[in-house]
Amino acid sequence: MEHKDWFESWFGSPYYKILYQNRDELEAQEFVETLLKHLNPLSGSRMVDIACGEGRFAIQLAEHGFDVTGIDLSHHSIEKAKAAEDDSLHFYVHDMRFPFYINYFDYAFNFFTSFGYFAHDRDHVMAAKSFAGALKKDGLLIIDYLNRDYVLQNLVPEETVQRGSYTFQINRSLERNHIIKKICFADADNKQRCYTESVAAFSLADFIAIFKKAKLSLVGTFGDYQLNSYHPTDSPRMIMIFKK
Repeated sequence: MEHKDWFESWFGSPYYKILYQNRDELEAQEFVETLLKHLNPLSGSRMVDIACGEGRFAIQLAEHGFDVTGIDLSHHSIEKAKAAEDDSLHFYVHDMRFPFYINYFDYAFNFFTSFGYFAHDRDHVMAAKSFAGALKKDGLLIIDYLNRDYVLQNLVPEETVQRGSYTFQINRSLERNHIIKKICFADADNKQRCYTESVAAFSLADFIAIFKKAKLSLVGTFGDYQLNSYHPTDSPRMIMIFKK
């Protein structure tokens, strides 16, 4: 049987959307608007949304008049995203670790902790190099990631979440420098199912080191979706801007 990484199994399941159905989409959309005001891209700028899911933020970027491409590993997500395609918006199934277009994009985005999924750091470096390769000279990469110290200080080890008829038992821990979330529940047939989320507990220094190997330099850091200053222990997010 072919081994699947956790993100292939979990993101491709219907239960992922059930658990996270109450995510604050408005906050996410406002973040993108705030980010665009800060970046002030030229009209027609080429942008890539890496790990775009079903494309909601790629679509939002395209609505501003930019030439946008979304890539994601999930065939199911890209199939849904393709319904919104037009002359300035395209979607492709692609693994972020491998090159995708070369010296092509003005901006690359990686939203909402869509990095750090791999078990081995060599894969993270591969991904960083593919991000860098896709950018033109002086192009910008924006990564929105969890803030490790803030998350660990506020970690809730056990939680029960009710979504309709589903009761999700959630356990969180730090293992081998990965923040682990184990999600267990009974499905409609009363069969017990468990999924795992595993995200590398990278610090800002870790990101700088990884992307230095891809010849990208950190030029800006923010601590939340309003783009307030980053504080290592108090900021909920770590929003980084790297330049090629």
